[in-house]
Amino acid sequence: MARAPESFLNELFRVSSDPTIISFAGGLPSAALIDTQGIAQATRDVMDVEPHVALQYTTTDGYLPLREYIAERYRRRLGLPASADEIQIVNGSQQCLDLFAKLFLNKGDHVGMERPGYLGAIEAFSLYEPIIDTVPLEDNGPDIAAFEKLVTGEQVKFFYGIPNSQNPSGCTYSQEKRKAIAEILAGTGTIFYEDDAFGELFFDAQPRQPVKHYLSDQAVISGSFSKIVAPGMRIGWMYAPREILAKFNIVKQAADLHSNFLCQKILHRYLTTHDLNDNIRKIVAVYGRKCRLMCDLFDDLMPGISHTYPEGGMFLMATLPPGLNSRKVFDEGVRQKVAVLPGLPFYVDGGGTDTIRLNFSSASEEQITEGMHRLSRVIAGLSGK
Repeated sequence: MARAPESFLNELFRVSSDPTIISFAGGLPSAALIDTQGIAQATRDVMDVEPHVALQYTTTDGYLPLREYIAERYRRRLGLPASADEIQIVNGSQQCLDLFAKLFLNKGDHVGMERPGYLGAIEAFSLYEPIIDTVPLEDNGPDIAAFEKLVTGEQVKFFYGIPNSQNPSGCTYSQEKRKAIAEILAGTGTIFYEDDAFGELFFDAQPRQPVKHYLSDQAVISGSFSKIVAPGMRIGWMYAPREILAKFNIVKQAADLHSNFLCQKILHRYLTTHDLNDNIRKIVAVYGRKCRLMCDLFDDLMPGISHTYPEGGMFLMATLPPGLNSRKVFDEGVRQKVAVLPGLPFYVDGGGTDTIRLNFSSASEEQITEGMHRLSRVIAGLSGK
């Protein structure tokens, strides 16, 4: 614990508790797009039909019909030969990070990830005291030369990446880079850990083939219903070869016996009585508009700032003008009632002082407009303009 990085979450909680602050700093999906009525009806159905079953203990691997639903969706959407016994239900895909690291890492082992990388993964992995090696992230995925140098030069237990709408950058791997990653890893001892939290949220509604499509049993995928149904249900999953899941199941059982069974039953009832694809179409239409609005306001109000142009997801990243510190932007922003997340926590080896991450999913379009005007005044004031 003494070696674990200091979390920035306390700062975010402080900011989010102030209703006068427009926050782009968090990572929340839009509350307005959660189908509360549909989930309420699914809850009533479960409690009317088999309440005593839903409120009892269950198996560690999770509710079989829900695992079958997830596997079938992989087969239909992506052509992956998934089966229910390759799916493990977890408490949100965040739990996968902790349990997978617990399963694979000893102190001093090497693990690879993107630079910048997902804050939640950095925090989860760090508790097991590995050496985290990073590969620079370009607009279309990792620097392939650096990636190859890392995985062929070190005994990397696994490489963790977010190919679809990466957090924090918003960048998406090209298909060419996905194939190149698979070719480099094939036959090595390194697993590719594919965090697919945002794969359903492409604005063009077109799925991208995962790295696992090209790498098969040397890759695992974690997924979640948090972004497409409701985060408060805390239902995610790990899709992995049976040999890995057999050990993962033991680690999961020791951690919490099983994930919330009532929520698993409610979620399965909801998924089988509602059109998930229609719900996703509504979400991506709204997020696409919000993302374009934020990008346009960056270009109009702060033309000296470069930023990513996400194809989907919930985040984008901006690079500040030379000499401007992201922590100062955060502090001054809070004073002027707008919050962005400094890039520092996303860099395990230093950096991020000139970058900020912004979330466009949670705020309304009106709040985005007002918040970006506030941010432009913060940037102008700190730049002396």
